This record gives sequence, structure tokens and C-alpha cells, in this order.
Amino acid sequence: MSGPIDTAAMSDAALAAHLAEVAGRILLEVRASGVFPAKALGKAGDQTANQFLVHALRCARPEDGLLSEEEKDNPARLEKSRVWIVDPVDGTREYGEERADWAVHVGLAIDGEAVTGAVALPGAGRVLRTDEPQSVPAAPEKLRMVVSRTRPAAEATGVAERIGAELVPMGSAGAKAMAVILGEADIYLHSGGQYEWDSMAPVAVAAAHGLHCSRIDGSPLVYNQADVYLPDLLICRKEHVDLVMNALRAFNAETKADA
Repeated sequence: MSGPIDTAAMSDAALAAHLAEVAGRILLEVRASGVFPAKALGKAGDQTANQFLVHALRCARPEDGLLSEEEKDNPARLEKSRVWIVDPVDGTREYGEERADWAVHVGLAIDGEAVTGAVALPGAGRVLRTDEPQSVPAAPEKLRMVVSRTRPAAEATGVAERIGAELVPMGSAGAKAMAVILGEADIYLHSGGQYEWDSMAPVAVAAAHGLHCSRIDGSPLVYNQADVYLPDLLICRKEHVDLVMNALRAFNAETKADA
């Protein structure tokens, strides 16, 4: 058996990718064990992966802050410049249903900005990371917009209708954001409510791949806040920003006029 990895010597991005990949393997093992009924599987996976990620980060980066969806929040993180933000299972429903569109998020925010991270897609055997960007495929003539497979946001469907985009239902936020990088979709517009852990690592990875990432009003996404509710998000190729924003303004104006 090989000795322990010197995580202190790893770059932040390499650490994020390693932890996301290992957490993904753990989650696949938990699911494959067959000992949890469907309703209990999501909770078991969340808690098991969270324990690994939290202990690993506290061991590897003891001076940094930490925010996890599955961990009681520690306000001391607000005093830190460097804060790890993790979502052990993004897309718990999809994980429990043995689908592939779920993810593991491990990201590092520095002074509120999503700068480093990794998103593992264990069902697809992939890890996308900020330090190994790849070329984003060119967009097709008919754009594709990823939306929630269970509750598509009105703004997203309204924009899609105005720009003639095809709707692509998909599970987790991480899977949707990575779909734009991988050329499986072109626009991810979300307005139905999210928290910092839902978007931080995906935004870091998407930005590293040259994509536009912002709130849907164009303002920056700011992390490590006292209130971790961060309800909306736009990720797309930079050449599509004006197209999406103009369609969103038209949709909002029409909705307001009809109210």
C-alpha cells in the first residue's frame, strides 16, 4: 500500500480535483453496496461524502474556512480570505435514482470570488477542473438551454422561446454547468433558487474555461457571504450574453405588463 499523499504540497486545484474524484468513487461504492433503500440512499451518500471531504480539507488546509451544504455553518469563515465551499452530492435525487446527471463540487473562494475548483461527474467518469481547461466546442446553429428536469424556471423557458433555443432537461447544477463546457448545451440560466455550494465550484470551472458567469442581472457572483442564498445564475459563451440578456429583459417586461 502506498503512503499518504502530501496534500500540503498539492496545488489548490489539484487538491480540489483529487478530493472531488475520490468523493465520487465513495458515492458510487455506497450506491453499489445495495444496503440502502431508495429513500435512504441520498442521505447516506450525502453524509458519507461530506465526512470525507470535510475531514480531508481540514487536514490539508487547516487555516482555511469551510462551507458545506451538509455541515453546520461556522461563522468564523466570514473572517477568512480563503474559504472552501463544497456540495458532497449535487443532485441527490439523480444520485438516488441511479442517473448520471449528478456531481460533486469542491471549490475555493478567495475574497468572495470563485477562483479554483473541480466538479466531478462520477456517473460519466469525468472530473473538470480549473487548472486543466479544455476548448469549449463551437455552438450549433440552434442553441440548447439546460433546464431543471423537474421544475424549469419561467425565465429560462421564456428566454428559450424568444431565442429559439431547444430545452435540455438535466439534473444537478454542476451537471448543467459542465454540459456547457462539454458542448452538450450552450446556455444555463437559473432563477429558481440556489445556495453558494450549488454554483461556486461550477462557476470557477466554467470561468476557467472562458465562459461568462454572473447573476442573471449581469452582476458578479459573490461567495462566502453571511447569507448563503444565491438564487440565480447565468453561464454561457461570452458571445451569447447580450442575446440572453435582451431576451430576459423582454420576458420580464412582458411578464410585468401582464401582471
